Order: sequence, then structure tokens, then C-alpha cells
Amino acid sequence: MTFEKNPPSKAKPTRRAILAAGLALTLSAGGASAWALDRFVVQHVEISDVSAYEASQGVTSETSTLGSSTATVTDTSYTADGSSINISTVVTGSGDSTVTYYVADVVLDDATTLKSAFANDSFGENITETTSAIAADHNAVFAINGDYYGFRDTGIVIRNGVVYRDEGARQGLAFYRDGTVKVYDETATNAQQLVADGVWNTLSFGPAVLEDGNIVDGIEDVEVDTNFGNHSIQGEQPRTAVGVIGTNHLVFVVVDGRSPGYSAGVTMTGMAQIMKDLGATTAYNLDGGGSSTMYFNGALVNTPLGANKERGTSDILYIGK
Repeated sequence: MTFEKNPPSKAKPTRRAILAAGLALTLSAGGASAWALDRFVVQHVEISDVSAYEASQGVTSETSTLGSSTATVTDTSYTADGSSINISTVVTGSGDSTVTYYVADVVLDDATTLKSAFANDSFGENITETTSAIAADHNAVFAINGDYYGFRDTGIVIRNGVVYRDEGARQGLAFYRDGTVKVYDETATNAQQLVADGVWNTLSFGPAVLEDGNIVDGIEDVEVDTNFGNHSIQGEQPRTAVGVIGTNHLVFVVVDGRSPGYSAGVTMTGMAQIMKDLGATTAYNLDGGGSSTMYFNGALVNTPLGANKERGTSDILYIGK
């Protein structure tokens, strides 16, 4: 395991990085420009071999995966060892108001079967890779984009039972080893306490759009980030969200958008209603826009921005074969 700081990027710049670079160049010369480039473009690798790091903490890639040798697979389903994944496509509306979204109904035999992985198997800021590439690297049968933790330096980041960041800032989502999932206030606790309480994974984006089966008030006005370069999450947008139907029973939804005639996207309230209609009692918004991606059995399920081209992200949630 090695630790690096500010290594040169070998990957092609992402759309977000290019936009950030453009913003930086419009700032006043000198320190402001250098700051923007460093903040939004330059990779800051804190842990360069996450697999080795997690193995040193007792987590290995071979644990808590589905049994591929006993799996039953179709184009839209995967069943193995008491776990199941069923994917469906929903199209509503017509014309420019058409909305297309993809639903993955997931039942887990064990909560730790749902894992997280980072782009380039590295933890830090501005490190990106497509959801499909990260999923393939980890032999995933199913994956969605995560919370894009690498775009910010705040939030509690616990992945696969390992603490990576402890900077509480917003409303988070915690997945527990016993199969329960809870919305929580990051500023009212800390990462070590969450791990002690049995948390397996956390997400730091939001907001929660559904609590106790009810659509949360005020979700259209929430700002996830207030830092320079933040992108709006209001209005009709491509979105990714996770919902909780019961213990070890989750539903993942990816809504495509910004593609008139194929899918316009949805508002926060629209996503909340989708989750409610699917039977979720809790639902939480993840990173969206061009990052909204669902992957299943070696292929992209949705069509990001109507172009079938993924934008890089910093992390995924996945289920391994």
C-alpha cells in the first residue's frame, strides 16, 4: 500500500473537470486561477491502493459477493444465494414531457453484499472513472453511481466498514450490517461512532426525499454544496436515488434526463413520488446529471443524457458476482 499526493492525471479529463478548468481560467490571474485548478482538476490521492488498504482492515473483494456458480441470470434479473436483482424500465408521459427511468429491485441475503468501490481503486479528490469501468474492475453484476464524494472535501465517508473521511457537513445515509438503512445528521455524530454502531456504508449527498413513507417538505430548495463550482440540483434533472422497502430490501432508481422526447428528467418531488409508488419508506438522492448511471451484467442499462455516454464519477455502489 502506498500513499501519494498530487500525482499527475493519466486519465482523459472529464466534462466536469473541463468545466472547472474553464471556470478557473476566467478568474483573476495568479492565486485564484491556481486555486481553482488545484481544487477542481488536479487529483489529490490520499490512498492509492484501496483494495490493499481495506484488506489490511479485514475487508477483501472475495467476501460478501453473490455465488456466481449457482446464479440464475436473464437479461433483467440475477438470483443467487438468497439474493435477487430485478430490473425494469418505466416510461411515462409523452412528447417532450416523456420521462424514462430504470428500477432495480434488490433483495440481499446479507447487507454486506452491497459494497462500495472508488475510481481507479484510489481515495481522494478529483479522481474519476466511469461507473461501468469501476464495476468491471470489481467483477460487479450490478452497480449505480454513488455520491461523488471526490468533488468535495466534507462529509462522512465510510465504505465497506472502513472510515475514509470524518468531516460531518450534511444529511447522510447509513447502511447498517443488520440490513437497516437510516437517514442521519452527520454533524451530530462521528465516523468511529457510526462504525461502532454497525454502519457498513455511508453516502453523503442528499437530501432525503422520502421519510416514514412521506415526501419530505422543502426538498426542492436544498443545496447539497455551497462551495464554488457547485452545480444546481433543482428542476427536472437526470437523477439517481436509493430507496428502502424493508430490511435488506432496497430499490435503486436512475432517471434519464435533458433529452426531450426520450426523457426530460424529474424534480426532487418527482423522484420522491417514484420511490413512494415503488413502496419505499425512506429514499435518498445521490449524485445526478451525467453521472446518473445503472450497470447490470456487463452493460449499461440507462442512456445518460440521451447519448449513451457515461460521465466519470468518483465512486459506485455495487453487488459482486
